[in-house]
Amino acid sequence: MRSHTSTVAPDWTHASSARLWRPPLGARPWWIVIGLALALVWLPRVGGDYLFSAVLVPWLVLSLAGLGLNLLTGYAGQLSVGSAAFMCVGAFASYNLLLRLPGLPLPAGLLLGGAVAAAFGVLVGLPSLRIKGFYLIVSTLAAQFFVPWLFVRFGWFSNHNPSGVISAPRLVVAGQDLSSPAGRYLLTLAVVLLLTLLARNLANGDIGRQWRAVRDMDTAAEVIGIPVRRAKLLAFAVSSFYLGVAGALWAFAYVGTVEPHGFDLARSFQVLFIVILGGLGSVAGAFLGAAFMVLFPILLSNLATQWLAGLIDPGNFENAQKIVLGSLIIFILIREPEGLWRLLQRRWQRWRSWPLSAP
Repeated sequence: MRSHTSTVAPDWTHASSARLWRPPLGARPWWIVIGLALALVWLPRVGGDYLFSAVLVPWLVLSLAGLGLNLLTGYAGQLSVGSAAFMCVGAFASYNLLLRLPGLPLPAGLLLGGAVAAAFGVLVGLPSLRIKGFYLIVSTLAAQFFVPWLFVRFGWFSNHNPSGVISAPRLVVAGQDLSSPAGRYLLTLAVVLLLTLLARNLANGDIGRQWRAVRDMDTAAEVIGIPVRRAKLLAFAVSSFYLGVAGALWAFAYVGTVEPHGFDLARSFQVLFIVILGGLGSVAGAFLGAAFMVLFPILLSNLATQWLAGLIDPGNFENAQKIVLGSLIIFILIREPEGLWRLLQRRWQRWRSWPLSAP
């Protein structure tokens, strides 16, 4: 896989970049404030249930999953096709923690579920100390097949449910019931905002620089004193934490009930496509890629309902949708291999320099 340079220009001093917490507002704080006000105050008041349940919540959860994989693959250069396995571990760990520790707050259950996924990620990431590339993909693929088998084989993980299904607990935070579509959206949005800010600071700090050095050439990184082994395992841990929290939100805030096979290989490839389409090594790219993967099938479905009703058999429509989506992904990658975020950046730079820029 080709290497990529970071699309976010770090402009902090070395001392400040070592801190994980930095103010979220940048050079243009006004649009961030407006965006947050719209997302936190305006949308919950005017949005419908379909908008929250079918569009915004899955978009936010998949963005978080894409962000987790991007930290591992885009920044640290470690390949993985086991994203759904880490999501599955996070979902079932959060479920069991909330079930077996009465009184545990929901946010703590989500974060601890992510921590369990992070520990599992370190275990899966151990082979990265000896192998890389295609062989590392095979290692993560093994985890992808092992985790669903484990959770189906041992009923304790699903509280001995005969079908292996786990159900979302009561979504209550600080006495507020968040079971409604708008409540589940606010819960997901709050978690995604906090973890996105943390990922941004990680990517632009010392840890992110170490990851990029390992990604570009691990031998050279070791020569200049970067702890390569620790950087790789930390990338697996952080990535798995994000994927674990995303898995818990997928189970609790989106689908409500989920079984281990709900986190299958297709889900891993969906997260991988989000990263590749959005842009490797880009925080914003994860959100763009997830938006494409969530919104484009909905757009296709609406167009087919309005314009192609009766022309395509409903049984074949899903296959036709996959063909169109796959063809469009190939076209985008040929047109802009560095992803949608890079494409937008180039358009923006061209627009700013118009009419001096080339057409």
